[in-house]
Amino acid sequence: MKLGNLAGRAVIITDDGAVDIATASNGRFGPDPQSLFDDWAAFTQWATRPAGTAASLDPQLLGAPVPAPRQVFAIGLNYAEHAAEAGYPPDEMPVTFTKFPSSIVGQDHVVVLPEGHVDWEVELVVAIGRRAYEVTRENAWDHVAGLTIGQDLSERITQLRGSSPQFSLGKSFPGFGPTGPWLVTPDEFVDRDDLAIGCRLGDEQMQSSRTSMMLYDVPELLARLSAVCPLLPGDLIFSGTPAGIGNRRTPPRFLGADDILYSEIEGIGTLTTRFR
Repeated sequence: MKLGNLAGRAVIITDDGAVDIATASNGRFGPDPQSLFDDWAAFTQWATRPAGTAASLDPQLLGAPVPAPRQVFAIGLNYAEHAAEAGYPPDEMPVTFTKFPSSIVGQDHVVVLPEGHVDWEVELVVAIGRRAYEVTRENAWDHVAGLTIGQDLSERITQLRGSSPQFSLGKSFPGFGPTGPWLVTPDEFVDRDDLAIGCRLGDEQMQSSRTSMMLYDVPELLARLSAVCPLLPGDLIFSGTPAGIGNRRTPPRFLGADDILYSEIEGIGTLTTRFR
């Protein structure tokens, strides 16, 4: 199942278009996409039955599929090649920070670039469907509502200013958390642990890898994070980026006005982000 946020209303994406969930469920589930996570089990059970009539889908009206998470976890250095290019050896615990929820936006968003050096980082984003606390690797996927594409956009000067890095601030400017174009439930993937991931700047490939190359895969991330604090329904986890970011190129390359960034993950689609 693919779930979208169409002009602020929760929809199921089908081959024929978009089915409005509030209308199709006769109001049992509300129009707010975030409210679906309040009773994810009941919603998914209802969604197995035939839905209502699909309306036309305008991709430019798609917002963030999970627009208002209470918690946003972000993982750094989760691919060995990226850890190497960044100059940090893999650690025993995944590097964890947050992107503040106000940075979350959706498909085809135009990000106003702040002063500085804004970099790209394509990531698999995990949405939590059921409260997870002290979960094991074996049952971690049971707590996942779905997967989407994300960009952990980063302003490197802010991030690295001072004696200690300011990861969360440098990664939380308005629009710095593009996600979408929709949320895909785990049952839709042939192999949910091994997905092609990459991004293009215009026609130029910048990043290309597979999620099976993560140092900490999705079950391990849920187990490690939930050992410390509860993961709540509707929370997001940005799971880390592969090699190929701009500030490690020679010479460094950063995003500029009129650039178009295409982020792609196998089985999900393409997330388009524009800049000015």
